[in-house]
Amino acid sequence: MVKDSKPLAGSRAFWPRKRAKRIYPTIKSYPNYDKAMPLAFAGYKAGMVHVIEIRKRKVLKKEIEEEYFVPATVIEVPPLKVIGIRFYELTIKGYRSILDIYAKDENIPKNLKRKITNFKSNYDEAIKEFEKLDKSKIKKVRIVVATQPWLAGIKKKKPEVFEIEIGGKVEDAINYAFNVLGKEIKVSEIFKEGQLVDVIAVTKGKGTAGPVERFGVKEQRRKATQRIRHVGSLGAQGVGRVLPGRVPMQGQLGFQRRTELNKRILKISSNGQEINPKGGFSHYGLVRSDYILIEGSVPGPKKRLIMIRFAIRNPKIIIPPNIKEIVITGYN
Repeated sequence: MVKDSKPLAGSRAFWPRKRAKRIYPTIKSYPNYDKAMPLAFAGYKAGMVHVIEIRKRKVLKKEIEEEYFVPATVIEVPPLKVIGIRFYELTIKGYRSILDIYAKDENIPKNLKRKITNFKSNYDEAIKEFEKLDKSKIKKVRIVVATQPWLAGIKKKKPEVFEIEIGGKVEDAINYAFNVLGKEIKVSEIFKEGQLVDVIAVTKGKGTAGPVERFGVKEQRRKATQRIRHVGSLGAQGVGRVLPGRVPMQGQLGFQRRTELNKRILKISSNGQEINPKGGFSHYGLVRSDYILIEGSVPGPKKRLIMIRFAIRNPKIIIPPNIKEIVITGYN
């Protein structure tokens, strides 16, 4: 008798389209980088502007300069506070954390207890454990950082806490992590203007939507049975069930983790006042600390935390921008 079943094959792409687990994402993978430094940063989406950039191109073997209209996203990036170090070993089941070292109490923000209840520093005990630890087991080093939203334009007191991987050799990464423990790191120490980066964020949530809006399914004809804005068939006859990830159906639209690759940094500045429109960005406010301009759009609504990572496909490409003017009005 012919076998009437087979394992699920092929890419499921963005399936299942469920809501994200939390409002800011974790970074699942990092590029290989030879220098000991954090491979990501984070900031709050403020709004959009457009930039007049001068670019060169060849016409009949002559190089000419032209002005280009470039939309750009403003992301406010207040300094991150390094509150801990986490060491990982490699096992047959993947990477597993073996030791956490948290900074001394005087170097930990008071508002962190809004995020983590009963948070206590373990610096003295953890240092003794680290001295006894077999250093050859350490395969990855990550720093635990906390955002400082009270330095930004948004009215927020509770910080976000997440990990950032340190690049380079393990020995260099350990030294770097201990040097920045309890201190602040700025975006200008990590990224450069013209560098390509990846942005990771949770998109705008739009609630429940039908298959026409969610997948672009064509509407049924006027005399279709039941409904017009639905799919005609849910699957083949004889299967006895609806196969997962094969039929466009109603469900969650938006509020999903998405990654956009190779976004170019147009500008990094520590003077947030130079980018503010009159009255501040709508639905955000005034940019009060460091900011970064990224070419194009970025997923997520305003005030959402955006993860900015070294480009995983082109980590060392730098295209220096030549900005003539930043036009603030019109995009707020």
